[in-house]
Amino acid sequence: MSKLKIERVAVRNLRHLSRDYYSMCLGPWPKGCRSKPGQFVHVGLPESDIFFRRALSIAWVDPDRDESHFIFKVFGRGIRLLSRCNKGDEVELLGPLGVPFKMPKKNETCLLIGGGVGFPPLYFLAYRMIEKGRDPRTIEFFYGGRTSEEIVERTRLRKLGVKFRPVTDDGSFGEQGLVTEAVTRYLDSTPPRNPRIYSCGPAPMLRATDELARRYDIPGQVSLEAPMPCGFGVCLGCVVPLRAGGNARVCTEGPVFEIGEVLL
Repeated sequence: MSKLKIERVAVRNLRHLSRDYYSMCLGPWPKGCRSKPGQFVHVGLPESDIFFRRALSIAWVDPDRDESHFIFKVFGRGIRLLSRCNKGDEVELLGPLGVPFKMPKKNETCLLIGGGVGFPPLYFLAYRMIEKGRDPRTIEFFYGGRTSEEIVERTRLRKLGVKFRPVTDDGSFGEQGLVTEAVTRYLDSTPPRNPRIYSCGPAPMLRATDELARRYDIPGQVSLEAPMPCGFGVCLGCVVPLRAGGNARVCTEGPVFEIGEVLL
């Protein structure tokens, strides 16, 4: 691991998306533009009494403008304070951290399965795949939420040209039900050629995705969400059990793991 350094970076823009969801743009930060899909940063508020930094997935980067973009949901006091930042305020960044997603083979159909704040790393992955020349029509983007308000950045996602498949628990937008149920229906009705799964979201969704992938014998990766007090493997606050035995730290051995690797 290269030497870690905390840097102070300015907020360039902060937008309220829907309900408790926000989009934040930070820059200039050259290291951020070298990040890969699936990696995250540790964000701290220097002028507050919040001691621990918060882990945020990277949603996309703009090297031309030296900007890094994030989408987050307010859960607790620390993230709520972050949502109240103004343009020009500074935050502390440590990163990029963690293991990124592996890029798919050219002949694979990519099934991206996201829910809630699991959307940002999958959007970054789709963005980067298309940037590298992949036909967006070979990307099936399943995006689940409880209600329509939890399906954010729809216009941005549609502009990528991927096959956007929204799913909501209450049926207020897209298919009704759980996102993994929609994926199962898709696999049964239109079996894709050489499918590969990428997934990020809440634990129950990841567990169902992992079971689905193993049942259909589909390779892929999941990105885990976990409390990360330190972000670089020292505190052991994000340890998860492995199916083969032993444990792994989500912040350093992950957050991206192979399907079936972690006991979810």
